Amino acid sequence: MAVSGSTDFNIDAAEVIQEAYERCGLQEVTGKDLRTAVRSMNLIFAEWANRGLNLWTVTLGTQTTTASDSDYTLGTDIVDVLEVSLRDSNNVDQSLTRISRSDYHLLPTKSTEGKPAQFYFERTTTPTLFLYPTPDLSTYTVRYYYLKRLDDIDLPSDDPNVSFRFLPCLVAGLAYYIAMKKAPDRVQLLKAVYDEEFERARQEDRDRASFSAVPGRSYFNNY
Repeated sequence: MAVSGSTDFNIDAAEVIQEAYERCGLQEVTGKDLRTAVRSMNLIFAEWANRGLNLWTVTLGTQTTTASDSDYTLGTDIVDVLEVSLRDSNNVDQSLTRISRSDYHLLPTKSTEGKPAQFYFERTTTPTLFLYPTPDLSTYTVRYYYLKRLDDIDLPSDDPNVSFRFLPCLVAGLAYYIAMKKAPDRVQLLKAVYDEEFERARQEDRDRASFSAVPGRSYFNNY
């Protein structure tokens, strides 16, 4: 059996739009249709960010501390911070514990200086990382893994910043979005398809670790 031998399949935004329109039973795609479909695709990316579906964009960031400074402005492309560690001058890493806004607000002495052990991440238009205690040295390096915002689709010729495994979810989502405006008779069907594809993508979009079962000591003590 002959096979292609290639593993580089990808489609640009225009092809995603065409596939979505075909699922809606629509063939003619005008210039206005392309513009509104591009807008809908970017709204889908925002929806995915809110629902936590973009683990393939996890990126490592670093920030050098400044003594007596507790807060650090991070990049505006950050959706959320997943984990944070502190590396000292001996290259020893220590995991920091995430606390809520309320817990950080209730800290009585935020100006206390020492080696940071906790952090609060403020998810605003200007993402900010707060460390507690306030760093007492300028030799710490904060290392943080974060979800990076997906690149916008500006033109139909742009390639979606999406892993190929999630193209079916993107197409299904766009078909559903378009149907709400142009094919109301297919909304229910296409929503069901999108929900199914999203759930499949969500199950796939998760961190994996080796499974290790450690029997309880008491079990063996019985024999």
